[in-house]
Amino acid sequence: MNFSFEQIESAVIEAKQLAAQATQNYIDKNGENYPCGFAWIKVNEKGSTKLGKALMKLGFDKAYGGGLQMWNPSGSYTQDMYAKEAGAIAAADVLESILNIKVYAQ
Repeated sequence: MNFSFEQIESAVIEAKQLAAQATQNYIDKNGENYPCGFAWIKVNEKGSTKLGKALMKLGFDKAYGGGLQMWNPSGSYTQDMYAKEAGAIAAADVLESILNIKVYAQ
């Protein structure tokens, strides 16, 4: 699990692109509905590790209760929580498969 910054950056970029696509696919299929809400991804990584420092440079913040999180990885302006959740799940799946770490969609 020794990745370069460029590899981590590439994984985060891909995760955000697929999150945006998944969010838009959800909206195209279901429209924008309620409930309003948020979605994010979380990793149980300290900000002081090599991976943690890279993730923080790429848009992650310290999470309440520990770890690091990225709010709304899709970058979508929709208020539809389920659409944003679809994006968070897609982002988590991509980061898990590329970086081989556990990523939680919340």
